[in-house]
Amino acid sequence: MPTLALKVDVDTLRGTLEGVPALLRLLDRHQLRATFLFSLGPDHTGRALKRVFRPGFLAKVRRTSVTSHYGLKTLLYGTLLPGPDIGRRAADPMRDAARSGHETGVHTWDHILWQDAVVRKSAEWTRRQLQLAVDRYGDIFGQPPQVHGAAGWQMNDAAYLLEQELGFTLASDGRGIHPFLPVVQGQALKVPQLPTTLPTLDELIGVDGLNADNVADHLLRLSTDGRDHVYTLHAELEGGQLASVFDRLLHGWKAAGLHCTTMRAYADTLNLSALPHHAVGLGSIPGRSGTLAVQGEVQ
Repeated sequence: MPTLALKVDVDTLRGTLEGVPALLRLLDRHQLRATFLFSLGPDHTGRALKRVFRPGFLAKVRRTSVTSHYGLKTLLYGTLLPGPDIGRRAADPMRDAARSGHETGVHTWDHILWQDAVVRKSAEWTRRQLQLAVDRYGDIFGQPPQVHGAAGWQMNDAAYLLEQELGFTLASDGRGIHPFLPVVQGQALKVPQLPTTLPTLDELIGVDGLNADNVADHLLRLSTDGRDHVYTLHAELEGGQLASVFDRLLHGWKAAGLHCTTMRAYADTLNLSALPHHAVGLGSIPGRSGTLAVQGEVQ
């Protein structure tokens, strides 16, 4: 039976307060568990507007109805409105996810800052950002995090090395085709990468005739190819206006015989020490602007 790991990226205050509870209710109805990765510091979503000159960004904004999914107030955080502290304002929904039996982990401290800056930042800067997130996670959950999934699928070499140093035992930081152990600066690391293997809803909707009415069927075709997959959903989308799409996906995956579960449960089906070693680098993904972390060649 193929496995489909459900990874939930939670980027914003609104996604944490509204999207997470909605997803918990939906997953409970299906009797399924997922991995929730939280943004734990300030919500500076409004600062993403500086990406306006990035190739493909405006096209993505137009076709994915960013304002309706995220809300005008969220799109002003960090610019005209101060960025609220997500971890302080929304710790209860985070704990509710854990209390409901879902896996939890670290997405980032400051989502926009990490996504827009980490590729060119120093090891010291990267350590501070990760340590802030690790410390806040400990404050909220009373234990250190085990899982990391990079904001915007953005990483640098230092971040991969720090995951191992800071005690993470599982990561899903980039895009790829199958689980692997990353090779960074000639060193094979011990923290396995379970990359996202399927496109996300915001990468698909508005392209090639896909919309909220037919995108679930398209994704079901992609994900029922007999292979294991990792699907990344967003609390702001599948926990909001695209909840019905996610509901159809869950029905379809179960009907197709896929085992939908957490990242950890998926990892437990693998011989992690025998995973292939792959380089990590930057590449492009259809439907997403800019470059992001991708699985590279076998080492």
